[in-house]
Amino acid sequence: MPSKKKQEVEFRYYEIPEGEQVLALLGDNWRRVYGGSGFALHFHNLMEIGICLEGNGNLVLDDKEVSYSAGMMTVIPQNYPHVTNSWMNSMNYWEYIFLNPEEILNNVYPRDTVFVTRLLDKINRKARCFEDGTNEELLTLVRTVMEECRNRKSYSNEVIKGLLISILMVIARDTTHAETEEEIEKAHIRRNGLEQIIAALNYTNEHYMDEIRVEDLAIRCNLSETHFRRIFVECMNMTPAEYLTLVRIKNSCELIKKSRYSMEEVAVRVGYPTVSTFNRNFRKIVGTSPYQYKKSRDNYEGKLLNFKVSAKKGW
Repeated sequence: MPSKKKQEVEFRYYEIPEGEQVLALLGDNWRRVYGGSGFALHFHNLMEIGICLEGNGNLVLDDKEVSYSAGMMTVIPQNYPHVTNSWMNSMNYWEYIFLNPEEILNNVYPRDTVFVTRLLDKINRKARCFEDGTNEELLTLVRTVMEECRNRKSYSNEVIKGLLISILMVIARDTTHAETEEEIEKAHIRRNGLEQIIAALNYTNEHYMDEIRVEDLAIRCNLSETHFRRIFVECMNMTPAEYLTLVRIKNSCELIKKSRYSMEEVAVRVGYPTVSTFNRNFRKIVGTSPYQYKKSRDNYEGKLLNFKVSAKKGW
């Protein structure tokens, strides 16, 4: 019997702006047709919380489908495959905030790792969809964060910081989404796998400009190289080398937008000794050359780059 064709997914690497607590995607730019003919699942390095303001369609959450309409709120954990599809290619309007629950909780509870781990286990256990009117407490908190991001006032960062803690606590105590034993087991596997490679992810994010060998990353995680590679691909749906490329190119985009470095200097600063290798990897990830990106960078300001690093689900 032929094996079932594995489904392709995309990993989208998003970055919270420096000095901010969340990445907020608000306004008319997010009134659009979602999904399309490809219906490609994707997952993020950050938690996504979205509110549908206009339109309807369906959400694919891993191996499940959920219909949505205006008023629905979604909470999708890090590394959770999903896609939003507008009904019949109609215009929809969503607004989102992206956040890093682990970083937020560790900043508030730096000495209580057990408590943080238990909270994250509850928060990341599954994706949640709330119909209009089913969780007004959480909806009010999320809308308040969005309004603080939209209309900056005095102490907005401090207000947002407090609201995010409240949001995570409300998500953690949510009892309206009972998990099956299979879902609980999958969540534990996902969480345990990430814990095993978190040292490698952190090191890559901080030292992407240096030469990084998979062998060294495995040592940092106290794993054999073979086991490390397997766990990494299971959790991230990409190889360690692909993740390093992704982080380097994302940071190169920031340098191109915010500095006057030549492309040769940008290449070196993100870890590429030759500009030809940098150009090749940049085009592979972003879909255009660094020079074209720089020329049209205004088109990218305030938007997320869709980094298309394909992987096979279930590796």
